[in-house]
Amino acid sequence: RKILSNMMDSEAHEKRSPILTSSKQDISPHITNVGEMKHYLCGCCAAFNNVAITFPIQKVLFRQQLYGIKTRDAILQLRRDGFRNLYRGILPPLMQKTTTLALMFGLYEDLSCLLHKHVSAPEFATCGVAAVLAGTTEAIFTPLERVQTLLQDHKHHDKFTNTYQAFKALKCHGIGEYYRGLVPILFRNGLSNVLFFGLRGPIKEHLPTATTHSAHLVNDFICGGLLGAMLGFLFFPINVVKTRIQSQIGGEFQSFPKVFQKIWLERDRKLINLFRGAHLNYHRSLISWGIINATYEFLLKVI
Repeated sequence: RKILSNMMDSEAHEKRSPILTSSKQDISPHITNVGEMKHYLCGCCAAFNNVAITFPIQKVLFRQQLYGIKTRDAILQLRRDGFRNLYRGILPPLMQKTTTLALMFGLYEDLSCLLHKHVSAPEFATCGVAAVLAGTTEAIFTPLERVQTLLQDHKHHDKFTNTYQAFKALKCHGIGEYYRGLVPILFRNGLSNVLFFGLRGPIKEHLPTATTHSAHLVNDFICGGLLGAMLGFLFFPINVVKTRIQSQIGGEFQSFPKVFQKIWLERDRKLINLFRGAHLNYHRSLISWGIINATYEFLLKVI
């Protein structure tokens, strides 16, 4: 009886095991896919959190970049526009930031791993190339940044009232019109990504050792904030030129040097005037990238 029962048990196990094995094989790809998408999802959520909090500050800064006015005058402009228009134009940056930051973090992780496996080069070189490629890919969504510029400029308030109308207004000028300001965006994205991913680790290593979850969150905020503030200040003149290029609808496509020269003359050939609004951008970037980095790192641990 014992022999017969053992034989029956072994047969039953053999019949069940393929089913169990196949079910495990079916589940494992889904687990892997979730893991692969984690960096993209965390980047997307971090961007949403940031835009919702810092959009009004960004709007004040935008007015200063475009018109070269003081902070007080930019705030007065927004007050005259009314609260109804305060979040006017938020949809393009929300779409653009959630998409581009998802690509920034996700593609950087994927490409750096891919290059590390297949290219025999120092780690800093492969990570640098991955950062540039991620930044270049982000530039695909330049039309969203372009429409955001138009919606935030009060000179265009009477021409269109929402994102759809702004996109429609550019359609008659051809596909190239959506990509005005592409050159400064490519330069800004590529170089800023290299510096951000290259310096993020070393900066965090020099901060006090975190022993609690809240301490880790604070360190991530400080690390991201310091980097964001530094990069925001460094690339501020490039964004000034980019904003001027993108505020135009139709007409000649002016080169980056030509627009820069025009702004340089308008602002009395003084470097300090090119950085008008940079102090507000510094504080906005400090808060913005602090939120992004802290949210991203927190979600990586939770998901």
